[in-house]
Amino acid sequence: MLIRVFFSFLLLISGCASATLLSQHGQPARYMQTTEDAIIWAQVGNDVVTVGNVRAGQIIAVVPTAADYYEFSFGFGTGFIDKGHLEPVQGNQRVADSLGDLNKPLSNQNLVTWRDTPVYNAPNVGSAPFGVLSDNLRYPIISKLKDGLHQTWYQIRIANRLAWVSSLDAQEDNGIPILTYHHILRDEENTRFRHTSTTTSVRAFSNQMTWLRDQGYSTLSLYQLEGYVRNKMNLPARSVVITFDDGLKSVNRYAYPVLKQYGFKATAFIISSRIKRHPQKWDPKSLQFMSLSELKQIQDVFDVQSHTHFLHRVDAWRRPILLSRSYHNILFDFERSRRALTQFNPHVLYLSYPFGGYNATAVQAANDAGFHMAVTTVKGKVKPGDNPFLLKRLYILRTDSLETMSRLISNQPQG
Repeated sequence: MLIRVFFSFLLLISGCASATLLSQHGQPARYMQTTEDAIIWAQVGNDVVTVGNVRAGQIIAVVPTAADYYEFSFGFGTGFIDKGHLEPVQGNQRVADSLGDLNKPLSNQNLVTWRDTPVYNAPNVGSAPFGVLSDNLRYPIISKLKDGLHQTWYQIRIANRLAWVSSLDAQEDNGIPILTYHHILRDEENTRFRHTSTTTSVRAFSNQMTWLRDQGYSTLSLYQLEGYVRNKMNLPARSVVITFDDGLKSVNRYAYPVLKQYGFKATAFIISSRIKRHPQKWDPKSLQFMSLSELKQIQDVFDVQSHTHFLHRVDAWRRPILLSRSYHNILFDFERSRRALTQFNPHVLYLSYPFGGYNATAVQAANDAGFHMAVTTVKGKVKPGDNPFLLKRLYILRTDSLETMSRLISNQPQG
C-alpha cells in the first residue's frame, strides 16, 4: 500500500499551496483520530518525503480524497497520511484551543530540525507526545514561550492541531545562503586573475560542491527561494542557492560539469548584451562570455536569469553606472534584458544588480519591469519576510577552508 500511496502522491503534487490542494476536492476538513502510530509524508522542495509520524490517539483534521490517503495541512503545504491509520473521533474528545491560537497567522520564523525531533501536546516534556518531525525540515512557528525553567518552546500547527517543540531539540531558522561565484579557472592557467576575489579555482569549487553533497545539502532554484521568502513553500533545512554572475565561458567549461556530476542546480545571471553568437576559442587570460550554444548546453543545470543588458559598466569614478541612470533608462534596460533572455527561459523573473549596486530608483524599476526578486552583494542569508528586491548573498573564496564554509553556510547566527 505504501508504494501505491507514494506514486499517487507524485501524480497529485504540483507544488501548490496547501489551501489550493485541499479545495480541489470540494470537501471540508474533518477531525479524526489515529488508531496507531502513523507515518506522514509531505512535499519538501521537489520531493515527497517522510516528514515524521503522529502517535496513536491523536486528533487531527484531514480532508478525504479518492485515493488511499487523507490530506492535511503541513507547514506551508500539504501532508498525507494513510487512511488505514485513522477512525472517527471517539467520545467527546475535542481539540483544545482556548486562546484561539489555531487561527493565528504564521510568523516569519521557522524552526529547523537536524535530527528526528519530538513534538509534544503541551510545552512540557512530561506531556503526551504528539509525534515526531523528521530530520532536515524547516517548519513555521506560530509563537514562542519560556516555561518555568526558562526553557524556550516553539508553538507549531500540524493538521489543524497545536503542538510544541523544545528549543533543546530544534533550532531557529537563521536563513538560506545564496552563494555567489563569477569566474573559475584551473590553478595552473590562472596567471591574470589569481588575486581577484571573484575568481575561484576548479579545485576549490569542486571541493566545496563535494562538501555540500557530503553534508546532504539540496540546491534550490530561485523560484523555490521565492516560495521561502513569501512563506509559501516547505523546504529542507539543509538548503543552498548557487549563483554565477556575468555569464563567463568558464562557467560552461568548469562549473557545469562539477554541478552536473552531483545533480546540483544553479542560477546563471547573464549580461544579455554580451552573449556571443559563436563560441570563442578558450583563452584563460581574458574574460570570455558564453555563446548562444554554450548557454543552451548548460540549461539542464543552470536556470538563466538577468544581470541587465547594457548596464553592467562602471563610470569614471569606478561606481556602477546604474546608480547614475534615470528610472526610464533603467526600466528600459531591465525590460530589454528580460526579452533577450526569453530564448533560454520564458520565466526570467530574477535580477542580479551589476556589481551589487542599487538604489531606490533601481529597486522600483526592477519591480516595474516584472522581476519578482533581486540579489545584491550585501553579506548575509535570506530569511522569510526579507525585502525580495534586496536579497543578501555570501562569497566562499578560493582561499576559504571548508571549516570557514561550514561556519558561513550552516544554521548559525551571522555576526
